[in-house]
Amino acid sequence: MIEVKNIKKSFAGVGVLKGISAVFEKGKVNMIIGQSGSGKTVFLKSIMGLIEPDDGEISFDGRIWHLLSDKEKAGIRREMGVVFQGNALFDSMTIEQNVSFPLRMFTRKSPKEIKERVDEVLEQVGLPGVQNKLPSELSGGQQKRVAIARAIVMYPKYLFADEPNSGLDPKTAIRIDDLLMTLTKQYDTTTLVNTHDMNSIMEIGEKIILLKNGHKAWEGSRDEIFHSDNKDLNDFVFSSDLYRQMKELFLKYQAEK
Repeated sequence: MIEVKNIKKSFAGVGVLKGISAVFEKGKVNMIIGQSGSGKTVFLKSIMGLIEPDDGEISFDGRIWHLLSDKEKAGIRREMGVVFQGNALFDSMTIEQNVSFPLRMFTRKSPKEIKERVDEVLEQVGLPGVQNKLPSELSGGQQKRVAIARAIVMYPKYLFADEPNSGLDPKTAIRIDDLLMTLTKQYDTTTLVNTHDMNSIMEIGEKIILLKNGHKAWEGSRDEIFHSDNKDLNDFVFSSDLYRQMKELFLKYQAEK
């Protein structure tokens, strides 16, 4: 579990995060959503320890980040798996070298143990047999799955994904969503996904935080979205005709039951 209390962050005197509090639960896909400029990327990076908040508190299973020693913080970082928006794969390394990088850097596993773990996670993400290929030889969706394999290779307690479906076609995006949900349950991780992909929100968003202008504007599950009368949420989710029609049909169905 990750708990955030009254997080604030400003840049050049401009408030980006204005006192956000939230609890992200273990074994669930937690989503951070909002328009561009809402503060969701800064919020996610603050939780990951990439940005230092000006005020507030972040804790990982009761361990309060700003009270920890550098060694203790390094220990928590090793419990994190991160899927970056641009995948952040090393172009000159093979897929096996990319996925094994955290194991080689942070563990004392033998080459045999490392290879076995890499083979295992590539199988899990549906990419057996690509170990000797370079990232450039794979499609965008396959590269994303390699990035996910690298993120889970050390059995993370906390899994972060920044716009994981960015640039992917709808069919591939659905596969990535399914994979993130499956791995969250399998590893019992606290998963945080930063996204504006409505399909992802409606398909796998078990806990959703909507940010607007640096504030938490709404909090709930995907099942609660259709019942909410929160204006900020409705403006964000039902701005398209498709999702507005979906809400109308859903409420009509509920009324007729």
